[in-house]
Amino acid sequence: MNHPLPNSQPPTLCPLCDDTGWKPISQGNIRRVTRCDCRLHARSLSLLEAARIPKRYEHCELANFECDGPHRSLFPARHAANKFAEEYPLDTTGLLLIGSIGVGKTHLAVGILKELIQSKGIPCLFYDYRELLKEIQNSYNSSVQATELDVLRPVFETEVLVLDELGAVKPTEWVWDTVSLILNSRYNDNKTTIITTNFPNEPAHTAEAANSEFTRARRATAGETLGDRIGERMRSRLHEMCRIVQLQGADFRQTMKSASFR
Repeated sequence: MNHPLPNSQPPTLCPLCDDTGWKPISQGNIRRVTRCDCRLHARSLSLLEAARIPKRYEHCELANFECDGPHRSLFPARHAANKFAEEYPLDTTGLLLIGSIGVGKTHLAVGILKELIQSKGIPCLFYDYRELLKEIQNSYNSSVQATELDVLRPVFETEVLVLDELGAVKPTEWVWDTVSLILNSRYNDNKTTIITTNFPNEPAHTAEAANSEFTRARRATAGETLGDRIGERMRSRLHEMCRIVQLQGADFRQTMKSASFR
């Protein structure tokens, strides 16, 4: 005869739903049931695991995004991120987060993603632009099991996609075609996309003006634009898909390094 171990205890049932997954609620004289918090929590954990958030950004939340003191210029961006998370899915327009390196664009994007998962159970996916292109290219290798469609299917289908560092790869015809495929597919399917980029939201330099004194001076001072990196047609598409949020502030990483030497 088998006896339970001395220290073993019976599993604890959820006090709200008795592990049925549904809890009763009352609205006046009407009684109905709704999904229990225990199942929502379990779903959130599953969605977070599937969202591919890099370990470097696992700590990022909207609540711990610094926008006071020396970083108060970032408050409008944090406000826009909070508003987006609160209003989704009533408003499914995406966001284009633009700013210099280290200003907190990825922190905000991940914070939104986690808020949508934890508060609303929305399926989300994070992809670094460079890593996504590498995975697609690797799928062309005959020794790799995954096909191009295997890589792209979750990118096309996820309800909310965070595409980090758009434009970070030197543009080629293949890169432009791939960006067009991703953005147009999500646009046509009414999917929400949150994008971060370091490049200014300005038109591409035209070939006709490439040798002009003005264009040479502009390139020397401002560098390449988002239009240069993804093509003017796709930059125009982003304006249809996303609201633009500009982040203006100092590089957090440089600020932290400076503080550590004081």
